[in-house]
Amino acid sequence: METDPALADERLTRAGLLFEAAAGLQATLERRLAEECGLSGQSFELLLRLARSPDQRLRMCDLAEQVVMSPSGITRAIDRLVDAGLVTREHCPDDRRVAWAQLTPDGLARVEAAVPVHLDHLQEHLFASLDAAEQAQLETMLRAVRDRVRPGAASPGHPPTR
Repeated sequence: METDPALADERLTRAGLLFEAAAGLQATLERRLAEECGLSGQSFELLLRLARSPDQRLRMCDLAEQVVMSPSGITRAIDRLVDAGLVTREHCPDDRRVAWAQLTPDGLARVEAAVPVHLDHLQEHLFASLDAAEQAQLETMLRAVRDRVRPGAASPGHPPTR
């Protein structure tokens, strides 16, 4: 029986390596954030996105798009952060359908304390194996793929690359 040549296509291997690396990196980083900072990976990502946004706030729909969450998922996640005092929810006076997630001073302090720890983890598990040129090349490649598959996810400071 002859094997289908498509099964040996290098694109399958490359995509598989990307997915394996991303899943392994995410699992490791989330475990370490929980152990060392008391934050879930999801909470850290949301707080970080808010901290790096203008006025440390985003429309809920924009935040959901950036972190790939459904409207109900982002609502539940923000509710947990509101209950913890790390985020507030503000409604737009001009459009009741629009809500903003706003980082609180406690939320900013929490994410600022976690970032150096997270950067150490990133260095250890991702960047230590790449030189500066490879890191820049990786960023360029990841932006190109992200912009193709999720064009609305580009943050205001980083326009889509085409």
